[in-house]
Amino acid sequence: MSKRPPLTEPIAPINYHELKEHGHTRIDPYFWMNQRDSPEVLAHLTAENDYCSQYFEPMQGLVEGLIKEFDERINPNDVSAPFILQGKTYQVRQIEGKDYQQIVRLDGETEQVFLDENERAEGHAFYELADWSPSMDDQFLAISEDFIGRRKYHIRFRNNQTGEFLSDLIEDTDGSIVWANDHQTVFYIKKDPETLREYQVFRHRLGTDSSNDQLVFQEDDERYYVSISKSLTDAFIMIHCFSSLTSEVSLVDAELPESPARVFLPRKQGHLYEIAHHASGFYILSNDHAPNKKILFTSDFPANLASCIELVGHDASLLIEGIQAFQDFLLIEERQNGLRKFKIKTSDSERYISFDEECYFLGLGVNDDYETKRLFYTYNSLTTPSSVFEYDIASGEKKLWFQKRLLDVNFQSSDYQSERVWAVANDGTKIPVSLVYKKGIDRSKAPCLLYGYGSYGYTLPDTFSATRISLLNRGFVFAMAHIRGSKYMGEHWYEDGKFTKKMNTFTDFINAAEHLGRYQYCDPERIYAQGGSAGGLLMGAVTNMAPHLWKGIVSQVPFVDVVTTMLDVSIPLTTGEWEEWGNPQELEFYTYMLAYSPYDNLRRINYPSLYITTGYHDSQVQYWEPMKYVAKLRALRTNDHPLVFDCNMDAGHGGGSGRSSERLEIAKVYAFILDLEDIHQ
Repeated sequence: MSKRPPLTEPIAPINYHELKEHGHTRIDPYFWMNQRDSPEVLAHLTAENDYCSQYFEPMQGLVEGLIKEFDERINPNDVSAPFILQGKTYQVRQIEGKDYQQIVRLDGETEQVFLDENERAEGHAFYELADWSPSMDDQFLAISEDFIGRRKYHIRFRNNQTGEFLSDLIEDTDGSIVWANDHQTVFYIKKDPETLREYQVFRHRLGTDSSNDQLVFQEDDERYYVSISKSLTDAFIMIHCFSSLTSEVSLVDAELPESPARVFLPRKQGHLYEIAHHASGFYILSNDHAPNKKILFTSDFPANLASCIELVGHDASLLIEGIQAFQDFLLIEERQNGLRKFKIKTSDSERYISFDEECYFLGLGVNDDYETKRLFYTYNSLTTPSSVFEYDIASGEKKLWFQKRLLDVNFQSSDYQSERVWAVANDGTKIPVSLVYKKGIDRSKAPCLLYGYGSYGYTLPDTFSATRISLLNRGFVFAMAHIRGSKYMGEHWYEDGKFTKKMNTFTDFINAAEHLGRYQYCDPERIYAQGGSAGGLLMGAVTNMAPHLWKGIVSQVPFVDVVTTMLDVSIPLTTGEWEEWGNPQELEFYTYMLAYSPYDNLRRINYPSLYITTGYHDSQVQYWEPMKYVAKLRALRTNDHPLVFDCNMDAGHGGGSGRSSERLEIAKVYAFILDLEDIHQ
């Protein structure tokens, strides 16, 4: 560990606040920290950031060295795979010396900078381009942007012929943009100004004042969110209304954008469905009496689900993750035994796109042509950079469309090894863990960084990381625990990690770490853990439950004050979260949450070294949760291990914007861990 003069930790003032629920009283000494922009809050955040800067000062050379490695490994003029959108070919490019991307339009040998994010970001500490969408006649471009990090996006329009932006301005949207077929009408979503819940769909006509925009749909039930998309056939604007447990789809005729939205299938509590339109009717992906989903078909709006034809039945061993209907085939996205594959289903045949490996990612490229005869898909693994393949539907032949290459000529995928191992949980369940490491290391003596999430049914993808190579080259094992709360092993994997089974998520992660150490996949005394957002909740819980296991913890934008947040309906996004965690206004959920809420379970014990980050403008996890958590940790921990809090005052939930900020944040995480390992270069 770097030698540094003794640092004086910031000690937060205490102001005891009583929180009462179900006849139970909690005392919160740092409740005052939720007073955004107050002098007291800003002063303490300044003190914490000053302390963070002092802590990292001796590591400045290491941080800079890591960033230099990233820059030498990743092409400064990096490009995405070319993709075809509305018949035009585009590519996203990085420019050396620039923080943001350019979207380039390709026409044979001719290239045109279609949109330069650097120009849009000029003069702003934060910039995010959420969406961009050309009108179908290519006359206009709609873009949605955030200049703060609060995920409240403004929509603007550009005349593609003149390059000038129109005076039209739509403020405080969720960033979604969907064009109707008249090339003049755009559908977008407004958020609730207090809770930030997406709940209203509006229609805007170019050249008009947005204050006169027409409300198309409004969802009043606070458990539900709204999103919009367009059918692949371009026939419908699709309004998706959903909670964690229930969904409903409404359709607007894209040729008649002023026509009313029509409900496809009325919502039914517990029924989750999505639809894909085809010229002959609608394919439906439904969980009705089918936890892992089934596929049905109807030639028109159905009277009910029973009137539809079942095409693919339920399979308890196979999760159907999604469907897309093209003119000549149906694409079915499946996951079995944790591994993803695609099924191409035509009128007379079925064919799979799959791989024999155990640690890979299979995803879809841009496929927006309903009449296509080819499919673009992406592949990468823990050892192999991303490639995009073009798949011929008729012949089943595939060819490489694009391959990502690292700038570092010394990098060889064959120098690294990936594998999947199975830990055993407390209840006997087998927990899959993906590993990657450099060949030739003695794993039994190697430090390990174990990553986890385990919420919302989100499955961590086994993807390649060019920056992660810097850890692997220094002898680290990197692992991802596919714990319950995700859908890695199917719908039941998710159900067994939510509500009053949430503890499984935490104990699975602990059991994964124990397995790695016990069976010499790493040194059991040198295990680090990392997670963000709900993965930060995971970090907080496992830190309290098994503090002895971890040499260090990296907790990013962590959701750690679970009970207080879930009881406060004024906090953005709270109400809809009840279908993930439970409603603590009910005694059963209150008691259960209280048993694992990281903030409420801090106590006087030795804690591992901790690096905790947040963004002041975070709309998903408010800055004061990690701020309070750190203050309470400082007051209670009984050792002097590093406890560092880093609050980016110009960022939101996703951290700072631009590749410089992104790489700096990664380098600081690695430097924090490497310094604890006495690795300084």
